Amino acid sequence: MTNTLLLIDGHSMAFRAFYALPVENFTTSSGQATNAVYGFISMFSRLLDHERPSHVAVAFDVSRHSFRTDIYPEYKGTREETPKEFTGQVDLIKELLQCMGIATLSKENYEADDILATLSTQGANQGMKVLVASGDRDTFQLITDQVTVIYPGKSTQDLRYMTPDAVEDKYGVTPGRYPEIAALVGESSDNLPGVPGVGPKTAAQWINKFDGLDNLLLSASEVGGKRGEALRDNIELVRRNRQLNRLLTDVELPVQPDQLAPKPANREKLEHLFSTLEFSSLRQRVYAALQNGEAEPTDSEPKEAIANTLEVQVLDPTQSLAQWLDENPADKYTLSYCGQGKPGEGRLDGFALATSQKMIVLDTVSLSATQQKEVTEFLLSSPALVLHSGKAAFHCFASQGWALGNICFDTELAAYLCQPQSRGYSLADLSQSYLGVELEEVDDSPALFKMDGINQEKSPWEEELLQQAQTIIQLEGILRRQLTEQGMLDLLVDMELPVQKILAQMESTGIAMDVDKLESLSKELRSAASSAQEDAFLAIGHETNLSSPKQLQTVLFDELDMPKTRKTKTGWTTDAEALQDLYAKTEHPFLQALLRYRDNTKLAQMVDGLISEVQPDRRIRTTFQQTVAATGRIASSEPNLQNIPARSDTGIRIREAFVPGDGYEALMSVDYSQIEMRIMAHLSQDTAVTEAFNLGEDLHKSMASMVFGIPMEEVTSQLRNRIKATSYGLAYGLSPYGLSKQLGVSVEEARDLHRRYFERFAGIGRYLQEVVEQARQAGYTETMFGRRRYFPQLTSENTRVREMAERAALNAPIQGSAADIIKVAMINVDEELRQGGYESRVCLQIHDELLLEIAPGEQQQVEELVRNAMASSVQMSVPLDVAVGIGKSWRDAAH
Repeated sequence: MTNTLLLIDGHSMAFRAFYALPVENFTTSSGQATNAVYGFISMFSRLLDHERPSHVAVAFDVSRHSFRTDIYPEYKGTREETPKEFTGQVDLIKELLQCMGIATLSKENYEADDILATLSTQGANQGMKVLVASGDRDTFQLITDQVTVIYPGKSTQDLRYMTPDAVEDKYGVTPGRYPEIAALVGESSDNLPGVPGVGPKTAAQWINKFDGLDNLLLSASEVGGKRGEALRDNIELVRRNRQLNRLLTDVELPVQPDQLAPKPANREKLEHLFSTLEFSSLRQRVYAALQNGEAEPTDSEPKEAIANTLEVQVLDPTQSLAQWLDENPADKYTLSYCGQGKPGEGRLDGFALATSQKMIVLDTVSLSATQQKEVTEFLLSSPALVLHSGKAAFHCFASQGWALGNICFDTELAAYLCQPQSRGYSLADLSQSYLGVELEEVDDSPALFKMDGINQEKSPWEEELLQQAQTIIQLEGILRRQLTEQGMLDLLVDMELPVQKILAQMESTGIAMDVDKLESLSKELRSAASSAQEDAFLAIGHETNLSSPKQLQTVLFDELDMPKTRKTKTGWTTDAEALQDLYAKTEHPFLQALLRYRDNTKLAQMVDGLISEVQPDRRIRTTFQQTVAATGRIASSEPNLQNIPARSDTGIRIREAFVPGDGYEALMSVDYSQIEMRIMAHLSQDTAVTEAFNLGEDLHKSMASMVFGIPMEEVTSQLRNRIKATSYGLAYGLSPYGLSKQLGVSVEEARDLHRRYFERFAGIGRYLQEVVEQARQAGYTETMFGRRRYFPQLTSENTRVREMAERAALNAPIQGSAADIIKVAMINVDEELRQGGYESRVCLQIHDELLLEIAPGEQQQVEELVRNAMASSVQMSVPLDVAVGIGKSWRDAAH
């Protein structure tokens, strides 16, 4: 089979990705832009998946200087200055490629195109099929029957395969003569002027008539008319252009094409980088592309699969589950299931129980009444169960009226604790990463398998259950050992598993909604958006599409002649941040109306989304995600109830629609006050901050008094808010520049505030430095409860990657400890409610807040119970302050 060599122009693809994706949608919480990184890796993975090359390399420019600028200093001189958001992204791309096992090449004094030209020529000489992905038309000169250039079209998915025929059809010359056309016509992107009045068609006609550029220049006197005169006046310019656009094919490189086979990917480093860059969906596409790039196994080398080590029995209606359990006693059983695990919409098709040697499969549809009773008794007897994704299993079994017993190990949660930076914990993900085995896809047709020495027919979901059970059994041993070695087995057993059960109950319970209020609010927001739209039209005297960036650019920068925003490939940006800055500068009524229109439209969409999620019993059931945030925080999705604005007027109105359900009289909101700052005080042992908390003072006011050297009574709300923003910002690794942007002050003012803050609170400064240094040495940080988060990038040679890791490591113990504390609080509250026989229940967990549905007559006792349970979650050098609010809605319960 012919080898395929894929060569990429790194900077070309990176810039294309940068301008294709809006930077505001691809920025990490630490402020690092990642749109070029995301787009590059996405396009690169698509090429790997589509072409399946055997050899790959990505070439990058070192700088704008090369031997060409020595010849012609103005070469590429008209190109715009690199956008500040692009800075550093190429280094991140290189780091990712290195982790993926892909070679990256660059060479001082040469351009990436020269490297591509050299490798493509060498590869073709070695008999390879060569693909060159580049947005530079100079690469067209490389095209032969063996070399194809993949040239970008109008979108990132539009790729044009330029073959010899394609070049000749478009330009009228062979690929080798395309640069001769470019020498005559010029190239504006390279700042190479052409012969005045000469376009591609004329150039092609001349080259074909005179059999090449050299002959044309020698015979220039034979070319008549004004164009001929222009040619004769610019012969040296044309020769210079041809000298500059000729790609070198003999650059000395450290590798040959046959040495460019991808190396095995470093998945651990990739996982950490994906986490640092806050990428989620891209991860699986990368792994799939890398897998596809490998050579297909031959018949003598079958694809590795989970070995069938279990003796399988399918329970038929005449057999007894109890008898099988008696014959196969075990300390724990592995449980696999298939169905749907969505809250309120669960479904269980079948499940299996397995020991280390035997497995029994049960079809829930065909179970007899006696067998159903046996299953109920088995689950009620609280057997120790090992499974994957216990919360989903809870909803599957609940659909049959069954409650799961004692879950002693969950491979999903265990893998999350071991690798909190990962973004995928499916059984297929874990099988691939821990066992090196790809789970086989189960098709819809029955399969044959050997049972008791006889070939038996097996349904697709029975095959799925068998794969699941065998995978879970192997994973448990590996993950249990890892958790024990890392000191986190107790964290799984005593925290994550109990919280998983509570979250499953909360998902099943849901929360009642006043749909009428939501529908009324939706109409108001739509009306407000319409009114804002009319005001916007009135301000400029005509209608325009307020959702069209192109039309907004025309209005703002052509008609209204406003100050220019950040330049993008499609023009001056009209993103939210840019419009806010413009309005602050101009206070123009059109911008005011436009911002109102956008806000109301966005909120209306949020409200409509909530309405669509209300189930027939008029309750919403969100899905709590326990394995999403590397810090340990619980997330919410379908719908996301954590992104409802807490302080805006509309956010408050939305919370009015969250109400107690039938049989309940109120909602109770309970949360911790300033928990992260309290943890900071405890961990840093800073005397001034600790004392302020223990005296019960307004912390931020007290800190402002100390920093600015003024009495407490002279601290204004503005100064208090400035210190509050500074405290949280510095805990998240905010630089003076980032602080200046957040506070709306000069960098110099922010730098002075930064200095004064750490002079006054030296303990905090010392602690933050120690956290990063300890993490650099150990490779990880730990919360107060021993939850680890790994940061191998702390020792990276890439400055940008290392700084991002430092910022993340800075707040990991604080954020992680806060997440752990609220989990302990949930366990304590749940235990107290159950032991007290209360009917009140927890419905939602939103960051540091718990929302309870209060049964009639239980308010006073539950409030006291919750306060005590939450305040005693952990012992610290400062008190945990618990705030409680009660009302007829989530809004009324605010405090």
